Amino acid sequence: MADVAATTAPIKNLSQGTLITGDISDLKKILRLYAIVVAVAVIPAAIFMRWDWLNPSFQEATGFFPQYGLMFLKGTINTLIVLAVSVFFGFLLAIPIGLVQVTGPWPLAWLARGFCTVIRGTPLLVQLWLFYYGIGEFLPLIPRDVWNSDILFGLSGITVKDILISAWPYALLAFTLNFAGYEGEIMRGAFAGVPKGELEAAKAFGMSKNKMLRRVWLPRAIHQALPTLTGEVVLQLQSTPLVATVTIADAFFVNTKVRQDLLIPYEPLMMLALLYMVLTAIVVLIFGRLEKLVPTKR
Repeated sequence: MADVAATTAPIKNLSQGTLITGDISDLKKILRLYAIVVAVAVIPAAIFMRWDWLNPSFQEATGFFPQYGLMFLKGTINTLIVLAVSVFFGFLLAIPIGLVQVTGPWPLAWLARGFCTVIRGTPLLVQLWLFYYGIGEFLPLIPRDVWNSDILFGLSGITVKDILISAWPYALLAFTLNFAGYEGEIMRGAFAGVPKGELEAAKAFGMSKNKMLRRVWLPRAIHQALPTLTGEVVLQLQSTPLVATVTIADAFFVNTKVRQDLLIPYEPLMMLALLYMVLTAIVVLIFGRLEKLVPTKR
């Protein structure tokens, strides 16, 4: 028994920091190997591929200057708009959706659980098409005077018709609700995972419920949810090509146009893959920074 205890003692004495350091070291090795493979296989192949279509002065056989590089830039901006708007408003919705499942009352908790179940149980593409094509069935029922009215009472020059016939409202709504459904369940676990001792200590200091939520419960829950939130935002980024199915010219939409116009399948796909890899790295870095900034104690 003494020999067994002596053997297991070093294992028990391992600190969490040592384990984390080991995991990071393994991750660095994997990333280094991945970089070597990319450098050896992908970069030489890319050098001999056709990239002249990115040149602003590129001219098609018909004499037209398509400006594919500018189109890719605009498509990337549209991709970022869909991502940023859906994540921001989706997370704002996710906080009360997660909180009400923990605190009640039970009718609201039941509705929140049902919402998360429906969202997580159906594909995002189906949700997007239900909004885009489904709501369109009811547009003829809108009175003509409402249809042609200005959204800001004559100040904007934009009518209700301009909004409703565009794909943007439906895409943003579908992506926002989808993100809220997934993140709402994560926030439920984050709120429930905050130690009760911290909440009891806040009550002992005389904090009101609103002040305790604002200064203790919500910051701790967000801090616990941030690592998972990072993954959810990355998945949301990878889902943005779906907006191309409802005519929004995102990066994937432009990629498809280039492949169809020039009959070159690999170069646009490689550029699109590189774009999403870069955007993913930026998202991970931003949320890693946020994870350090969010306070865990007050």
